[in-house]
Amino acid sequence: MKKPTIGFIGLGLMGGNMVENLQKRGFELTVMDLNKDEVAKVIARGNATEAATPKELAEKSDIIMFCLTTSAVVEKIVYGEEGILAGIKEGSVLVDFGTSIPASTIKIGKDLAEKGAGMIDAPLGRTPAHAKDGLLNIMAAGNKETFEKVKPVLDEQGENVFYLGALGAGHTTKLINNFMGMTTVVAMSQAFAAAKLAGVDTQQLFDIMSSGPSNSPFMKFCKHYAVDNVSDLGFSINNANKDLGYFVQMMNDLGSTSAIAEATSSNLQAAVAADMGSGNVPEIFDYFVNLKK
Repeated sequence: MKKPTIGFIGLGLMGGNMVENLQKRGFELTVMDLNKDEVAKVIARGNATEAATPKELAEKSDIIMFCLTTSAVVEKIVYGEEGILAGIKEGSVLVDFGTSIPASTIKIGKDLAEKGAGMIDAPLGRTPAHAKDGLLNIMAAGNKETFEKVKPVLDEQGENVFYLGALGAGHTTKLINNFMGMTTVVAMSQAFAAAKLAGVDTQQLFDIMSSGPSNSPFMKFCKHYAVDNVSDLGFSINNANKDLGYFVQMMNDLGSTSAIAEATSSNLQAAVAADMGSGNVPEIFDYFVNLKK
């Protein structure tokens, strides 16, 4: 059976490795990215071309894949004058691998449906190294028939492909997951900062906390930075700040609120304002150590 043609927009560290994996598995691709060096790398590997516009990419593709930074960027690429919506073919499917606002995802899905096209939101877990080997965790949602249509390709990209239900459930689950994880890291980082400010031995604090139910991989990441000065979580304060902001917006869209998320978001925003955004999330420890009343 002929493999579907794939259009892929977003060749950052994660997206670029996902494309390399698809190329190794024999897929024909059309790609776009603002970084022309990354586009050139993809084309040099063969079986890939560059599109001049999202519309052109959509016209050439059976499945369109996004690995983009924000909902605003996704909407710009979908709704622009030369955007995806202007060129998508009936029966095609858009897969959004980024972390987006669920209400935006649902809106895009409805507009694509009017063109006879489908959408799957499929945010990712694991690292760019897993992406290169097709071993990601994929949290997919959307119409079940549409999901089954693209699942063979998702199986080439993910070791674990979860189906979560109606469109938007993937992005919702990812935001909940990141809210929990990043709130944990921020709280634990402040715990280590409080110990340092109070003159309490941070290694002993870790030994005590890790011997009880608070022990977790996140605690170890925080300890590695606060105690061992090793930054190894691999998720930036900028990304955490974006995701917590999206979680707060999602809760507002649901007619609710989250004071916990708002507090975490406020701390992350402050760390970004202090020019710490490019650092890994446990590095917010330094912000808390230097925070004055």
